[in-house]
Amino acid sequence: MAIPFVREIEFEYGRVDQVSPLVRRVIANNPGPFTYTGTGVFIVGKGEVAVIDPGPDLAEHFDALKAALAGETVTHVLVTHGHSDHSPLAGPLAEWAGCKTYAREAGIHTAKDELGSADDLRFTPDVKLRDGDVVSGPGWTIEAIFTPGHTANHTCFALREENACFTGDHVMGWSTTVVSPPDGDMSDYMESLEKIRVRGFETLWPTHGEAIRGQEFVNTFITEYAAHRRAREAAIIEQMRRGRTNIPEMVSEMYADVDKRLHPAAAMSVLGHMIDLVRRGVARTPDSAPTTRSVFELA
Repeated sequence: MAIPFVREIEFEYGRVDQVSPLVRRVIANNPGPFTYTGTGVFIVGKGEVAVIDPGPDLAEHFDALKAALAGETVTHVLVTHGHSDHSPLAGPLAEWAGCKTYAREAGIHTAKDELGSADDLRFTPDVKLRDGDVVSGPGWTIEAIFTPGHTANHTCFALREENACFTGDHVMGWSTTVVSPPDGDMSDYMESLEKIRVRGFETLWPTHGEAIRGQEFVNTFITEYAAHRRAREAAIIEQMRRGRTNIPEMVSEMYADVDKRLHPAAAMSVLGHMIDLVRRGVARTPDSAPTTRSVFELA
């Protein structure tokens, strides 16, 4: 069974949409091959609210958020991870609102051409969250769920009142997630997927794209998401059996039907799998710190 992607989404840039009883969304005008239609910023609650992943520091986007928040008090600015499409506006928004920013911590900074999205080198949270930390306001309770994998510091946020989870880039409805070393780790990613699956959420709210709705569908979606990763691993092992020993050759074969703009990110995801396979003793390489240029073979 293939991943049952959810790719339809109704929106207008800058418009605030009530997407659930406690959640509103404003989408930034930063579409692209890694951001889909753009960064979806979530406003949780009414009156006293939390904002999740404020997005890029674009003037028109900031104006749209300020208009959406007019007459309300922002008590928390939460960030899933420090990529340039998620966190740059966190500091300016918190300063405007007179509150603090909250996130796990800074990630491992990596070059833009190795990641699907550049790191936001300026972002450091005011408050460093731990797994299980809770923030709350009138009628809403948000729990931090540490989900490393896409990045070393990635955190999802559970909204207890709606049994929903804001998944950042950990689970996306429109596409699979880039897991790019050294900030990304495939072993951590697979464990984090299961961590979210067993919670039995009714709704997943990715930062990019539409929600994944319905407890049974959420379970199926994450199960197939994980199965896709295992299938990629099996395909990589088959590539090595066929004598393809470097990642560029593997990517050309395995991702032949994928937009070539995504091939550098695909190469990094394959590297993530290779590091995991070497760690588990399935593959080997003479390089102590494997890269996309390393030579691999089955152990």
